[in-house]
Amino acid sequence: MRILSLILLLGLFRAQAPAPAPEAAASAPTTYETRTDFNIRVKMRDGVELSADITRPAAEGRFPVILGRTPYNKGTGGKDRVELVRYFASRGYVFVAMDVRGRGDSDGEWVPYRNDGRDGYDAIEWCAAQPWSTGKVGTIGGSYNGKIQWLTAILRPPHLAAMIALTSPSDPFVEFPTGVPIPPDISWYHYTAGHVVQNEEAVDWPSLYEHLPLVTMDDAMGRPTRVWKDQFDHTTLDSWWDPERYQNAYDRVQVPVLHISGWYDDEQVGTPLNYAGVAAKGAPEIRKAQRLLMGPWPHAINSGTKLGDVEFGPTAKIDINAVWVRFFDRWLKGQDNGLDREPPVRIFVMGENVWRDEAEWPLARARYTKYYLHGRGRANSLQGDGALSTSEPAAGSAEKPDSYTHDPARPVPFLTDPTFAQLGGTDDYRPVERRDDVLVYTTEPLSESTEVCGPIKARLWASTSGRDADFMVKLLDVWPDGYAQRLSDGMVRARFRGGMERQEPVEPGRVYPLDVDAWNTCQVFLPRHRIRVEIASSGFPKYDRNPSTGEPLGKTTRLERSEQKILHDKEHPSHVVLPIVPRKP
Repeated sequence: MRILSLILLLGLFRAQAPAPAPEAAASAPTTYETRTDFNIRVKMRDGVELSADITRPAAEGRFPVILGRTPYNKGTGGKDRVELVRYFASRGYVFVAMDVRGRGDSDGEWVPYRNDGRDGYDAIEWCAAQPWSTGKVGTIGGSYNGKIQWLTAILRPPHLAAMIALTSPSDPFVEFPTGVPIPPDISWYHYTAGHVVQNEEAVDWPSLYEHLPLVTMDDAMGRPTRVWKDQFDHTTLDSWWDPERYQNAYDRVQVPVLHISGWYDDEQVGTPLNYAGVAAKGAPEIRKAQRLLMGPWPHAINSGTKLGDVEFGPTAKIDINAVWVRFFDRWLKGQDNGLDREPPVRIFVMGENVWRDEAEWPLARARYTKYYLHGRGRANSLQGDGALSTSEPAAGSAEKPDSYTHDPARPVPFLTDPTFAQLGGTDDYRPVERRDDVLVYTTEPLSESTEVCGPIKARLWASTSGRDADFMVKLLDVWPDGYAQRLSDGMVRARFRGGMERQEPVEPGRVYPLDVDAWNTCQVFLPRHRIRVEIASSGFPKYDRNPSTGEPLGKTTRLERSEQKILHDKEHPSHVVLPIVPRKP
């Protein structure tokens, strides 16, 4: 739920870019003066009224509608937001900015996600019925504002014609399969409490994240929150979560969607899943109308050309407004602007720092290659003997298990800002890799460029002396000077090794095969760079600390140390699977 506002996602990230395709720029569009009507009341099916600000052409006639619904107060954002909605309206659209139920100027009770599918349906149908509307409605928004579009789309409102979904969160437990909310989520519950956004500087977040048990973290924050507590009674994927799910219903999506995210978006995994899911399972007539755009961006898409210490070059920031308008021109106005004749996928290839068009995602030509963990039992830290290669462990080799102590009172840090807005980036993990409870496996320096572009998966054979354990897998690009650039990561909680629908007890000392989804990346490892994989049993505060006790999640204060082992011999060939894309001459 690390969610940026619609104001940010739609108002601040504009930049110069190459001109649109000649077909799209053949004739100058008609432009209009604009007008805005504030706090228009829109009645939902249960009688609750939501508030909308409506910006439209100051001219007679009917126009297609763009609807953006947000919990972040539609009336804030300053000049950038005003310019954005006028940008759309001046090009012949009505922009309806609406506060969701219980937030901003809207009535009703604020319960995240639970009412947004139905309210979105009612808002779309209201927009379609207005005298200034053509009846065609598109939706737009990012993060929370992206996911609620999906919750609406699977209800099939008749007048929904297109969606632009940015940085959409996934279903429960897809991004963070821990069974409980991650600690930084509590900062989002604070930020969105009441009708207006709250001051995040009022709380010492790093200290709060140390609080146990997790279920009372809201009380320790000074803001008791019923929804926070409710989640700890539903630590498996039971029916309580159904109102927040949509990725099990791609077949119910029947509109073109422009899917947008960044490789460093901390909710990234959902966007490629959604593109591939709708392209394969959506209504047949719209499968080819799906579009995917992935940039070198964090959760704040298109926010610049540099992230942390890594510069991605001048083309990394694009004219995102032109991208949005062109998509809506095609699907809300019916313009033949060449969009249908272009490849459906556009991705930024990091390392080489170039944009590339593709016919599908994941890439069909990628060769899924196993990189095996190797060592003689001492892969601990940068000074260890861990190695990574495509050579499978041989029978009778000197491969010994690597072991380390997991101490939840002294967890391995995940490098990040303290609140929900962005978790991690291109951070240099060398300081973390000095710890003995971090296993480090690295290839030899590469002799030629190696492109890794697609989903990253791992299989570990592991054991723990505890009653439960977490295993984190991180993929990094090690530069010639040693800079260890984080690319992607993921984790598995051993009690959920069979899926999030049930918890399975862990037998201490027993070796289990564990599968880890480490999300996606698209990186060219340049010559003299090295590929690295890290393994640890914590990544705090991105994930809560596993206490190793096997007790009910989020409700214990007891922490125990445990001994973890990673096996990588012939019978237990632990490895990461990398999608290697053949290089063109």
